[in-house]
Amino acid sequence: MTLSAIADADLEMRLRGEGEYFRTGPFTVHMRTNVSELIEGIALLYADYPLADGNDFADFHVSVVPPANLRRWVRPQLLFLFDGWTPFKPMPRGQAIPFFEWGLNWAVANHAHQYLILHAAAIEKNGHAVIMPAPPGSGKSTLCAGLVSRGWRLLSDELVLLSLDGSFITPLARPISLKDRSIEVIRDFVPAAVLSKPAADTAKGTVALMKAPADSIRRVGETARPAWIIFPKYQEGADSRLEPRSKAETCLQIGENAFNYSIHGVQGFEALANVVDSSACYDFTYSSLDDAVRIFSTLEPPSGSTHNLVGH
Repeated sequence: MTLSAIADADLEMRLRGEGEYFRTGPFTVHMRTNVSELIEGIALLYADYPLADGNDFADFHVSVVPPANLRRWVRPQLLFLFDGWTPFKPMPRGQAIPFFEWGLNWAVANHAHQYLILHAAAIEKNGHAVIMPAPPGSGKSTLCAGLVSRGWRLLSDELVLLSLDGSFITPLARPISLKDRSIEVIRDFVPAAVLSKPAADTAKGTVALMKAPADSIRRVGETARPAWIIFPKYQEGADSRLEPRSKAETCLQIGENAFNYSIHGVQGFEALANVVDSSACYDFTYSSLDDAVRIFSTLEPPSGSTHNLVGH
């Protein structure tokens, strides 16, 4: 049973009351909010996510609510609560949907240490995964959104959950965060895309969330083996090109993109070394999503790479 099976009025009543439990990737989230814009956003973006079987356990108990002061009414703000405490400063009410997404990302990155967590996107085809680490403004999420609309499966847009031996990725198919001009690029490239209302003036500019493909959500139990590590960079007017990069440089740079690398010590280093050793490594410069789709369709997995590992 998915969230879409609950009538809008019932979902709103649950979220405003005791909260709702649903699954996102390997995690159970207990969510409470009385913010109408966020209730609408959850109903839209999380419609295909399964409800948790029981209400006795959640990995993350989160709430997004107005503060108990005048900021409920004057230039309204919101608080993100994790287990009842507030890990960050309030945000404007108009940014409710990205605030929830960023807060849930924080919760995963700071508590799911059964994985080595990389700040990267990941997509999959035929059991083989592309890991795409990149700094903000690189066009990573735009590329990810374009590729998953053309046959690739979404594993994650922001957080790659890598096994501690580096051999497989556990999917975390959540909405894709698009910023500024990328919003219109994806509206044009994927006319059927379901996007939240844009939130203006966030720390990352104007942000809209793209609903994850239903098939990617349905297949979250299917892990994937890393086969490529590709560092994307959008460059307006540039010819799209895929260029090999050194594995030593890749290992150093991907380590800089790991949230909990230091926590895992030697095991974290070995996991990164294993995933880099078993993957083909590239830099990818692009200006056209059509070119990107064509080039990614020519990727061949490195010799010795195997198919997806179901049930890890």
